[in-house]
Amino acid sequence: MKKFIVLKAFMAVLIGFMGLSLISCNNDGPDIPPVKLQDVIGNYKGRLITSQGNNKAEAVVSFAVKKDTIKFADLPVKEIVKAVVKDPAKTEAALTAIGKIKYNLNYTAVVNASYNAVELTFTPKTLELNIPMDGAVKKTIVTFTAKEKGFYVGQNYAMKFGLVAEKITVDGTVLTPYEMIKYDFPYCIKN
Repeated sequence: MKKFIVLKAFMAVLIGFMGLSLISCNNDGPDIPPVKLQDVIGNYKGRLITSQGNNKAEAVVSFAVKKDTIKFADLPVKEIVKAVVKDPAKTEAALTAIGKIKYNLNYTAVVNASYNAVELTFTPKTLELNIPMDGAVKKTIVTFTAKEKGFYVGQNYAMKFGLVAEKITVDGTVLTPYEMIKYDFPYCIKN
């Protein structure tokens, strides 16, 4: 009889602990702070993966995000210049002559329904470059598009987005053949 009472008491305690452990599971997971549109604003540093066909290059870039614009003080344009110039030695000389390229990328921002990320929709401008080549200057216009939305996540203060250099025009003529150049910013952290 004592064994039966001890067994009942042990089962009651065991069921009580199981019930408490299941209740504590209701609130597991990290607390994700809600974001506001203003949270996007700041200075960032991150990886840029530039790809054209099977060729890929990586660089670390810095940029500033303002109210409705992402400002690059030095946008890497090596692949664009290489597509126009074709000769590797002349490409390096042209890049040196061009120097740093400033580019502003306009965006509109909306906080998503869960309030845990800011969605960025881009309206890229064309980029105009004057590329020196064989004693002449080639007026080059690059048409950028943004195929996907970008995101800012408040949990880790990171931004992700991408651009595509869809078309290049040199001295009024569309560059053909031309394979699109993708600019992917997979993980950029706010400083």
